[in-house]
Amino acid sequence: MSERVHTVIAIDGPAASGKSSTAQWVAERLAFRHVDSGSLYRGVTAAMLRSAGDPSAWTPDDVLAQGTRVALRPETTSFSVLIDGEPAEEEIRGAAVTQHVSLVARMPAVRSWVNARVREAAGSHDVVVDGRDMGTAVFPDAALKIFLIADPWERARRRLVQRLGRRPTDNEIAEETDQLVQRDSRDATQTVQAADAVLLDTTYLTQEEQVERIVALARAVTHRPHVT
Repeated sequence: MSERVHTVIAIDGPAASGKSSTAQWVAERLAFRHVDSGSLYRGVTAAMLRSAGDPSAWTPDDVLAQGTRVALRPETTSFSVLIDGEPAEEEIRGAAVTQHVSLVARMPAVRSWVNARVREAAGSHDVVVDGRDMGTAVFPDAALKIFLIADPWERARRRLVQRLGRRPTDNEIAEETDQLVQRDSRDATQTVQAADAVLLDTTYLTQEEQVERIVALARAVTHRPHVT
């Protein structure tokens, strides 16, 4: 009897397009597990910060050496990041990691390491994965590929609401928008829409609406029954 091939739904898009939160919700609705590739970049960045040293002097070999301390642990509908065998979710979402994670994510060798860890997770579970090249370099044969986009101003507004827990001012949104546009420029070669991906502009959609659309598409290609 052949081993079952697990289903992969890949969600890509630029920074702050809502990939991770949407992917988590979609995974819950489909009874899949969510793999946040960004959490691995954050995990290895946190491990590097623990080991001290000037971030500007970090090399790919240094980062990969710290990668041996980072692992994914399957949870009910997701995977949690462990550093030295201990949960590190709060640490990897902290300001210091956020400040330096782009440096690490731009290293091709580190991207290959992260992609290999994500493929390992998908080898044992039905997954919804999100990142920047999930539907191209990592899972070119994914059952469904989604590419999320949204207006930079709206992406900035959503990010600030999540970060601040209040309605941001126009000046705050403008500053955040500028940072996002700069990051988009830096990440352009790593944020490419797969030719067979479904483009979903979420600028005027609520998160519930975009989740509903992706879940409907997923059920159509996987023939999965309704799960609440």
